[in-house]
Amino acid sequence: MPYVEGFIVPVPKDKLALYKEKEAAMGEIWKSYGALSYVECIADDVPYGKLTSFPRAVQATPEETVVLAWITYESRQQRDAINEKVMADPRIQAIFEDMPIDGKRLITGGFEVFLQM
Repeated sequence: MPYVEGFIVPVPKDKLALYKEKEAAMGEIWKSYGALSYVECIADDVPYGKLTSFPRAVQATPEETVVLAWITYESRQQRDAINEKVMADPRIQAIFEDMPIDGKRLITGGFEVFLQM
């Protein structure tokens, strides 16, 4: 079963085009080092919940939308090795320089897949 690294992040609506451009470049880098897939999804039907919700989790403002993203790998060990290579790649640093997000509100984590149908 694959290993999944997931992300939720608020993105300013007026910066979506820049975000998409940067994420496409980042996806190419991750894939070049062996990631199985690199997926980015923009919120379409994610109401602001009374207690919990995607927008609440990242403290999204009305001027922001939520992006749900994930990268798949063969294993956690492969994820760790690929991420080490990606973070050492000078191209990634250039992409991070003016990334239009507040990294303090980015939620990320690694997950072992237990069911895939």
